[in-house]
Amino acid sequence: MGLEVSGPRAQDAFDKKSPKRFPVFKRKGRHDSMRYPDPEQIRIDLCRYDGDGRLVLPTIFLPRIGWVKFRKSCIIGGEIRNVTVSRAGGHWYAALQVEKEIADPVHPATTTVGGDRGVAHLLTLSDGTMFLPVASYREHQKTLAREQRRLAHKVKFSVNWKKQKAKITRLHQKIAEARKTVLHQISTTISQNHAVVVLEDLKVRNTTASARGTVEQPGRNVRQKAGLNKAILDQGWGLLRRFLEYKLSWRGGMLLLVPPEYTSQGCAVCGAVDARNRVTQATFHCQHCGHRDHADVNAAKNILARGWQSTAGHAGVACSAA
Repeated sequence: MGLEVSGPRAQDAFDKKSPKRFPVFKRKGRHDSMRYPDPEQIRIDLCRYDGDGRLVLPTIFLPRIGWVKFRKSCIIGGEIRNVTVSRAGGHWYAALQVEKEIADPVHPATTTVGGDRGVAHLLTLSDGTMFLPVASYREHQKTLAREQRRLAHKVKFSVNWKKQKAKITRLHQKIAEARKTVLHQISTTISQNHAVVVLEDLKVRNTTASARGTVEQPGRNVRQKAGLNKAILDQGWGLLRRFLEYKLSWRGGMLLLVPPEYTSQGCAVCGAVDARNRVTQATFHCQHCGHRDHADVNAAKNILARGWQSTAGHAGVACSAA
């Protein structure tokens, strides 16, 4: 006897016209984590001494596991609400969510700056500051390809296959950590020196879409577009935006997002938009007023101007342009 189910299905909500993406099943071994939601069962001992009176690593008590040593990466302040234990790259991490009251911060700086994200330079500011691109993946690309070839020659799910798989996972984790370190340094520097930062509201997912096309309508310059996509993803544009957003918020600053259309083709002096203005990758020469500047700096100035236009008439925004 079969079971007949009537009514709309959950997957019917994810049609082609819906902005929601179809859910992806969680694979075993990826993003493994567990959460302890009861704060009364969690205890932390930061000052622990051994039998000889020497200070040892702090420990945390987790239900059904017991006391576990951990390395403290930041100051733990406030009331602990929950703990999430996750595994990444062969290492275990404990993320503590705490609750505490803080006063509304006031940013010490009074300047605002526009930023243009790119490939030749990770970020170019309107005051002329340029940050070198992140090349963590490029530096390890050959090593990663060699290790993946070794994995392909092993019997799947064998002991040596699992060892090689773990080695590749650690290499991916090393690449990601190197990228995050550079982005943390850049975002911290910018959030400390500027109260307001204006960036383009880029859709990175759409920007890095494949140009392969279909069988009926094949794409053009597929290899060149694939190389550009790889370079963009290696920069971590979306991660830099998130870092700037919460670090500016912590210090009392603000991140503004503006439309990205024609910021690289428009002149920051006269406002004329012309595709011929972008002479080369690094040179901008306005065909109408003759203004010359670095192409990325000119784009950053246009982004800053759009940020001022978006905040025109809003109270509480009183910063001087950098």
